[in-house]
Amino acid sequence: MTPTRRDVIGSGIAGLTLATLPAPLAAQARTGRALAETLAEEYMRLAPESATSLGVDTGPRAALKRQVADPTPAGRARRIAWLQDAVRRIDALPATSVDPDSARHLSVARTAYQTALDGFAFPYGDVAIGGFRNGPYVVAQNMGRYLDTPNFLDATHSIERASDADAYLARLARWPQALDAETARLREARAQGVIAPDFSLDVTLRQLRQTRDTAPGEARVVTSLATRAAAYGGDRVEKAEALVRDQVGPALDRQIAELEAHRRLARSDAGVWKLPDGARYYAWALRAATTTTAPPAELHRTGLAQIAELQAEMEPILRSLGMTQGSVGVRMRALATDPRFAFSAGDKGRAEIIAFIQGRLDDLRPRLPRAFRTLTRGNVEVRRIAIAEEAGAPGAYGGPGSIDGKVPGRFWINLKDPAAHTRWNLPTLTYHEAIPGHVWEGEYSQRLPLLRALMDFNPYSEGWALYAEQTAGELGVYDDDPVGRLGYLNSMVFRAARLVADTGLHDQRWTRDRARQWFAEVNGDTVEGVASEIDRYCVWPGQACGYKVGHNELNRQRERAKAALGARFDVRDYNQLVVGGGSRPLSVVAADVERWIKA
Repeated sequence: MTPTRRDVIGSGIAGLTLATLPAPLAAQARTGRALAETLAEEYMRLAPESATSLGVDTGPRAALKRQVADPTPAGRARRIAWLQDAVRRIDALPATSVDPDSARHLSVARTAYQTALDGFAFPYGDVAIGGFRNGPYVVAQNMGRYLDTPNFLDATHSIERASDADAYLARLARWPQALDAETARLREARAQGVIAPDFSLDVTLRQLRQTRDTAPGEARVVTSLATRAAAYGGDRVEKAEALVRDQVGPALDRQIAELEAHRRLARSDAGVWKLPDGARYYAWALRAATTTTAPPAELHRTGLAQIAELQAEMEPILRSLGMTQGSVGVRMRALATDPRFAFSAGDKGRAEIIAFIQGRLDDLRPRLPRAFRTLTRGNVEVRRIAIAEEAGAPGAYGGPGSIDGKVPGRFWINLKDPAAHTRWNLPTLTYHEAIPGHVWEGEYSQRLPLLRALMDFNPYSEGWALYAEQTAGELGVYDDDPVGRLGYLNSMVFRAARLVADTGLHDQRWTRDRARQWFAEVNGDTVEGVASEIDRYCVWPGQACGYKVGHNELNRQRERAKAALGARFDVRDYNQLVVGGGSRPLSVVAADVERWIKA
């Protein structure tokens, strides 16, 4: 019988180098790795920004630093054709001609590519290839080139020499085309009846107008270039300002006009059930976001059950603080306004928050050897989310920097209102977004072949970030901080509530108001405080479910390994296995644990 890729992957020889493999297996390794390397290079030509994000747009790839992904219909068609061909080439590779490591990498890539193809089958929305930003609306309060281009050029496109500044200007010159391509797709969406909810459009239009109304000389893309390229002289800043004034501004006007046409047709219905083939779209979005086929009703029930369990654990801590009246949510809301845990208002509070986060990171670093066999850098910088983005942005987000370390990982924190953060909820947020969460995990993924570093599976990365919060607690950060422990438990309630709210909106047809009211009551927040959170679920269906689904599975696999290995189980080995394997579908994590147990 001809061995399958699964047989090869499970053969127990993964991890050997070419030099140590017998000649036949060395030939297999060269074949498998060649295809993996080819696919990675091809993908970066389709999405040049990905090479910049990883810091590999140098040497033979230097030309990519001047390029951006083609946003036109022709560019979209090329991406689809490439995905189809990539899947065909992976499937055509005989199992006997590929080594176990490469077979595993290619299998992970195939999952990402096929999921994207399934998403492209819908005639609307944006599809991420090996990423999490899938949404039915081309432009919304948290996605669109009006946000992405300034963020990318300012925070990711490095400038270390004059040629980098020229490349920056070349990319900036493509911004108007990208905006117009989006606007054309918005017109198509309007004809299809794919209209974002009215409340989403209100925020989106407000942010677009703010970007449009900023004086060209004060635009973020201009000031960033002026600050970082000042040493190289020339008239680049003047050219950038002229581009913003003469080309970007009119393109933004055209997009605003189209979205105003959307707004006149918009309804307040929040869920994607209202869209053409909406139920099937949500099923795909959930599958893409969780790498499972769990039905919405099951996820809804899981969320409710875990909220009850977590709040039962919170109850005795609240009572020990003298808080005995009202629901857990009501008492957590009172804790949120307790002046003992508040930061100052205004810029003073913003500075306090940044310093507090840095202090938590400094405290955690020396504890990490007790949780991991091999440490990574944890190269992270804490930065404020851009003011123009704050209204539609989440409370925070984070991710790794470039492979070479020149661009640090970022913990982006929303500082629109310092009162939104407290001294008991910021620690766990820090562990989630920075280390040992997103920044930490991303640095391990970057040690893998480029093919893998280019992919990010939502339930793994977000599940790991929740597991990172748990790991910090296991390292003792809350031993003398019961209120901090409450913050951690409430963070888990928050993610379990996402299972309920997301499925409620898109499957059970909850209204936005119902979702906001329920979420605020459960999580101890205000309706206003959860508004942007709920609105995010409305335009990123399914994504919020990946967090707890991933976290639950990582813990399930850990308990399985503990039961099988008994006294031989060491959490450092388990953590290293999970994080060292990079971002991958949950089924692959389970297979990795199975092989580890057998070995």
